[in-house]
Amino acid sequence: MSATTDPILHTRSTGADFRLLLPAVSAWVVTAALLDLEPGYDVLAFTLAGAAALAAVLLLARPAVPRRRGAAVTLAAILLTGAAAAIATPLHTADLHRGPLPELARAAEHAPPRSPGEPARVVEVELTVAGDPKSHAARGGTTGGQTLLTVDAVADRVTLVPDGRSTRTRTPVTVMVRGAESGPWQRLLPSERLAAEAEVQPAGEGYDTESAALLVVHGPPRQIEPPSLPQRVAGRLRAGLRTAVDGLPPDARGLLPGLVVGDTSQLPDDLGDAFRATDLVHLVAVSGANLAIVLGVLLGAPGQAGTPERRGLAAVLGLSLRTSAMLGTALTLAFVTVCRPEPSVLRAAGTGLIGMLALATGRPRQAVPALAGTVLVLVLLDPFLARSFGFLLSVLATAGLLVLGPHWAEALRARRWPRHLAGALAATAAAQALCAPVTVVLSGHISLVAIPCNLLAELAVAPATLLGFGVLVLQPLLPDLARLLAEPAGVPVGWLALVARRGAELPGGQLSWPGGWFGTATVALVTLAVCWAAPLLLPRRARPGAPVRARLRWVRALVTGVLLVVLLAVLLRPPQLTRIATGWPPPGWRMVMCDVGQGDMLVLAAGAPDSAVVVDAGPDPNAADRCLRDLGITAVPLLLLTHFHADHVEGVPGVLRGRRVGAVEGTTLDDPPGEAARVAGWAAGAGVPLLRAGRGERRSVGAGLSWEVVWPDPRVAVEAPGANNASVALRVSVAGGLRMALLGDLEPPAQSALLGRLRRVDVLKVAHHGSAHQDWDLTGALRPRLALISCGEGNAYGHPSARTVDHLRALGASVLRTDRVGDIAVTGDSPVTLGVSVHPRTAHEVRKPRSRGGSSSAVASGVGRASHAPHAPRAPPG
Repeated sequence: MSATTDPILHTRSTGADFRLLLPAVSAWVVTAALLDLEPGYDVLAFTLAGAAALAAVLLLARPAVPRRRGAAVTLAAILLTGAAAAIATPLHTADLHRGPLPELARAAEHAPPRSPGEPARVVEVELTVAGDPKSHAARGGTTGGQTLLTVDAVADRVTLVPDGRSTRTRTPVTVMVRGAESGPWQRLLPSERLAAEAEVQPAGEGYDTESAALLVVHGPPRQIEPPSLPQRVAGRLRAGLRTAVDGLPPDARGLLPGLVVGDTSQLPDDLGDAFRATDLVHLVAVSGANLAIVLGVLLGAPGQAGTPERRGLAAVLGLSLRTSAMLGTALTLAFVTVCRPEPSVLRAAGTGLIGMLALATGRPRQAVPALAGTVLVLVLLDPFLARSFGFLLSVLATAGLLVLGPHWAEALRARRWPRHLAGALAATAAAQALCAPVTVVLSGHISLVAIPCNLLAELAVAPATLLGFGVLVLQPLLPDLARLLAEPAGVPVGWLALVARRGAELPGGQLSWPGGWFGTATVALVTLAVCWAAPLLLPRRARPGAPVRARLRWVRALVTGVLLVVLLAVLLRPPQLTRIATGWPPPGWRMVMCDVGQGDMLVLAAGAPDSAVVVDAGPDPNAADRCLRDLGITAVPLLLLTHFHADHVEGVPGVLRGRRVGAVEGTTLDDPPGEAARVAGWAAGAGVPLLRAGRGERRSVGAGLSWEVVWPDPRVAVEAPGANNASVALRVSVAGGLRMALLGDLEPPAQSALLGRLRRVDVLKVAHHGSAHQDWDLTGALRPRLALISCGEGNAYGHPSARTVDHLRALGASVLRTDRVGDIAVTGDSPVTLGVSVHPRTAHEVRKPRSRGGSSSAVASGVGRASHAPHAPRAPPG
């Protein structure tokens, strides 16, 4: 987290006033608890709110002992803010449940799947755009990077088609546009009113979050009213900034708009991954640091803004405090409009406006009450902030700067640290300490390089921000001068990108950690342990003549040694130690199906403990890297990509990350061409040759692993050519006699062509994530004892098909699927010793969108029985 102070922060927090903290927390907790309140329970909430308000009034009216008066007032404030939240939350969320769109969404959620050719029911909606359009690359499935565009909006009028009944509403919705149709929607601005025809889907599908329904539209929007003047100005400024940086290198071109106005539309994917790995992602989420820098130009240092020693443009121009505060307020509102009202922006603006009020009235500015007051007001005005991780992280980082930072800085200065270095390190460490238990839930990792990377980045944040805002303002007026100014702005931005990339490459740049409440608790305990040990590792300088206790020296040496050993173990992660700690990988593993979400990735043991052949890489580089790290794989003689769909190849950078890769081999069909080109670029960038697989090719690695390519066969034409039916299919053999068939995403026409070429196998990697499209003659000929299915939890394709799973079981196969049991390891060398172990997801577990068409309860219960003993090898039935 950035060490830059907020617009209202003091340099010291001595005597901080915490009286408003508990009332703010009360409103936050009540709001978060009531967001999911079902219709009909609002009366109960209002009744409880009235009772709490009455209790607060009685507490204030009751005579109390003076020394207990403060406690009574605090308790009354907690009750009153909780009551206010209990009233405000149902009122703000009522539009999620009333009107025709929520009813249509609920009906669509429970409706049976449409038959082929049946038209979807559509409605005519009039919308007010509430946010900028956001593009999402669909990396899973077979879309091969198809673009999805989402827009937050409010439905003002809904007309049912074809009966023509029209209803006025105020329903928050998410609009989704697919593929080439998204072009006209990308130019929309907030406050613009438009009309469109849309299919209503349940809220929560896709990228939907805080909406009553998801509207899937087709065709361009029809404008009803243009955006408001402030939004047109803001849109022109944001577009102008993107234009001005077009001549910069890719990293700077994508990062500068993100740093200045939070526009990450051009940020390279791998750079975004590096920022997440090093906990620098806050730099592209506009926050208090940006506003503090901008207001600092106007008002000078925050601690001196209301004193005779104040600096900045306001002091140079001789403006009064009240006029300065008015200009600061206008600048803050303009900042919110241009940078968009994201959670961190709202938090920063709230504290800034309270600071401007204090400056205008001449009152002393108190940082902690200002932060608490901001939280209280914002969660009452926008209840959804109560569950926003961005808002929570912004509040925690600011609280760390205010409460812990000054004390830690003083402690470092007492140990003869340089003043500025002590302040920067203390602020960064304090923000990181409070945010780490939350970030681990979002990312499933902790970064051991976050603090040094943030310190190095801090050198460039202020100049990059100031130069970037200069480019933003100059572009509409003097575009040539703006482009000229963008060149020096690219220098500090390039430094930020360099710090992120180099930091992510270091060991520990992204260390896997358990997610959920367990991960949060363990990170909090580790943080407390480090805080306890830090004074022992950084002792105060002893006064001349003062004795140093020998016992303290021994304790300090012991703690230092233990922490160093733990740090080395965490960084190096030797496979033997990892296996003892986690039980993974199991001894004698021969193949692992990695849980990479909705995609495929298989790892075949190649003899040496750190070497393996990888078949496909899944849709996520981090998931691919995590699986190979867990297995201790540092050398990959061959990375074989069955075909070029995104859910099989987008994880290639994760396989290449820090490993020796001998070659990349792909199928003969470059479809889709965009993904094939990306693979070629990744291979060339790593200096790895790109080969093509052909039928009859035989390879072996070591003495125990060999395979033969049985498909594709250019001599055989299939009824449905395409990427899936061009998948490379393998017959794999292990020295002890174990036989496996890996079918990629082959569909029935290609599967049927393999009849007679494949004999009975022990292990089958089920084609196409267990979809319903299988050739059962081939499956019957293979008659596997163990069938493995790779699919993502809650995927939108309904994989695996219940019919496929039931049919495999009817053939006598044990069926395991990654969405239920995590990573799957096949053990043993022969049919007699065949076994399987599973590795349930922990650190990499993420929330998935809801999906209709999932597996039946019978399938779910069957897999559940298979995963009771996560690491115990089991032999499938013979």
